[in-house]
Amino acid sequence: MNAKAFLRIVGILFVVLAMGTPQVRSVNAAGPVTATKNKNLDLVLLPKFLGILPFDQAHQGAEEAHKELDPNGKLEFLGPTPENSVAGQIEIIKSATTRGVNAIMVSNNAGDQLVPATKDAMAKGTKIVSWDSPIAPDGEVMFVSQVDFGQLGGVMADMALDLTGPDGGEFAFLSASPDAANQNAWIAATKEALKDPKYAKLKLVDTVYGNDVSEDSYRAALGLVDKHPNLKVIMAPTSVGAPAAAKALQDENLCGKVKVSGLALPSEMLSYTKSGCAPEFALWSFVDLGYVTYYTTYMIAAGDIKGVEGETFTAGRMGNYTIEKDPGRKGGLRIVMGPFTKYTKDNIEAAAGGPATPAATMAGTMAATQSK
Repeated sequence: MNAKAFLRIVGILFVVLAMGTPQVRSVNAAGPVTATKNKNLDLVLLPKFLGILPFDQAHQGAEEAHKELDPNGKLEFLGPTPENSVAGQIEIIKSATTRGVNAIMVSNNAGDQLVPATKDAMAKGTKIVSWDSPIAPDGEVMFVSQVDFGQLGGVMADMALDLTGPDGGEFAFLSASPDAANQNAWIAATKEALKDPKYAKLKLVDTVYGNDVSEDSYRAALGLVDKHPNLKVIMAPTSVGAPAAAKALQDENLCGKVKVSGLALPSEMLSYTKSGCAPEFALWSFVDLGYVTYYTTYMIAAGDIKGVEGETFTAGRMGNYTIEKDPGRKGGLRIVMGPFTKYTKDNIEAAAGGPATPAATMAGTMAATQSK
């Protein structure tokens, strides 16, 4: 074969290979997707249960987004009581699916027990998006995460170390319920963070549950102090448990011995932080979380996005988000809202908007509200 023939063959092969090689493109080659408004969709916002301020704030944010995107559609805020949370969530999902709603936004308080109901809903055309607390990946389209769960574990370990002091000491978790997926993930992330040598003097001695009921959390906090006489910190990653624990310690004059930290609303922690009972805690905006959740779910239900890895979309005033793999859940997808804020006596008063009273007793009756 002469040189000219060889070069001709090489050229032909190059063209064939170039034509047959797929082009790698981003999911949104033209940039972030924006929402198609006024699709007259029926969406349900399902919290773990009704009766506490964070979920009311999430509803407020969802209402804001609803008015921007689909004011002639329907947004229903439906939830069970704390005492009936697991069965109540399942019942609401089944009922909403039967009614043919377009999408359900779920803060999971039932672990894997929700999956059969959510899988059935998706099979019948109802989109399932979790927020605040995720569902198993095969039971949802994706998760709207308030913060990165792994990062939050380090934050809680840092706060525990801050409050125990340089000599370290014992701390314990006062969590919501054993089935709360977000609480379990945060506790697991904290345990992972504790492997770092910087936390060598911290000792996690117990995890108890207050069921996100003020009275139960109050008793659980005192039970921890009785059981662990050397306890220095109660870490309560629940907006009900943290103020209930702080009230318990304050009532028993134990704030000089044991401190409270965790995740809570500034308005419900103001008096305890100012008194030194709960010197440091953290949280994010539940209003923003509800807003982003509605935007995300609406756009999936409207067909603007599919809810697949790599999609980038605009969620109104909160800006752009890209759907990514969830590193804490194999096969799961998420967006991360962020950020969170640490609160101390130096910044809590501005965040709380003035003096506040301790957390009120949880509502005990099932209720539902809807807007149209």
